[in-house]
Amino acid sequence: MFDDTTRDLPEPESPDPQIGPGETPGSAASPALDLVSRIRTQIGRAVVGQEDVVEQVLAALLAGGHVLLEGVPGVGKTLLALSLSRTFGGTFRRVQFTPDLMPSDVTGHSVYRPETGEFRIRKGPAFTHLLLADEINRAPAKTQAALLEVMQEQQVSIEGESFQLPGPFLVIATQNPIEHEGTYPLPEAQLDRFLLKVLIPYPSDTDTEVAIVARVTEGRSGDRLDVGSVEQVAEPESVLELQKTASALTVDRRILDYAVRIVRTTREWGGLRLGTGPRGAIALVRTARALALLAERDFVVPDDVKRAALPVLRHRVSVSPELEMAGQTADDVLSQMLEDVEAPRR
Repeated sequence: MFDDTTRDLPEPESPDPQIGPGETPGSAASPALDLVSRIRTQIGRAVVGQEDVVEQVLAALLAGGHVLLEGVPGVGKTLLALSLSRTFGGTFRRVQFTPDLMPSDVTGHSVYRPETGEFRIRKGPAFTHLLLADEINRAPAKTQAALLEVMQEQQVSIEGESFQLPGPFLVIATQNPIEHEGTYPLPEAQLDRFLLKVLIPYPSDTDTEVAIVARVTEGRSGDRLDVGSVEQVAEPESVLELQKTASALTVDRRILDYAVRIVRTTREWGGLRLGTGPRGAIALVRTARALALLAERDFVVPDDVKRAALPVLRHRVSVSPELEMAGQTADDVLSQMLEDVEAPRR
């Protein structure tokens, strides 16, 4: 069922913050910026292209959230997750979700030991730093719910005993956007638990795809993922410090207002039959902070919120049936809506 691959490997606001781009980050954030840059560089040794996807997954890690990663088979989802965990020496486990997967197959269970006459707790694959939940929509609702509870609480209860998960804890759940037969779509309330829904496309151009094929086939046979070139440049504790740094980045009151206005507009926009609640605005601000850190700034600008909007909101809204029949996606409608919401200026 699962791949037990384990390696030992209140928000401050400045009194008069600047909103515009161009400033350099403060010295307090400089070590964090250097570490983030090195993590991104190491991932690039294994993952060719997909810069936006890598940035968004890193943003989720820095914001302490989880990712729903959607893409067709063979575009590097597992490689990205494995490479990321290797950069900070985190443990990595992969669970293949199937219709017969039980909640205990994810969280763990107690096992009776005849020789001692006692029950022993056997921890499941959820006890890891990075969990890849492959094809999450193929498991029944009770198993999905068990994983989502772990994501929310970051602890597991087995036989009435609670166990804390290691930190940082990141779930990357994947689903195939094409195959729907035999699947159990995640309901809106459970989708809302994911900080981001990231779409991983085909390679952007021929040169990128040639580079991918050359890297994977040169001097190697078989399909085994090779992340040997990815070096560990941080520790799990370092990632926790990065999360603290990201959460302390300056967010002007006008930026908060901008995020809230975007979310409130989703509830009124004609092309959407379902908008998002306050958790959407919270996710926007958390992700914008992480994106600002990735952009080597210690403050958030409106463009950070705008860049965060699609991955944060696309799984929290529903397109009206009329536009859906016309072939429009949530991204199409949200992009039109964002043009209508005025961003703050200097």
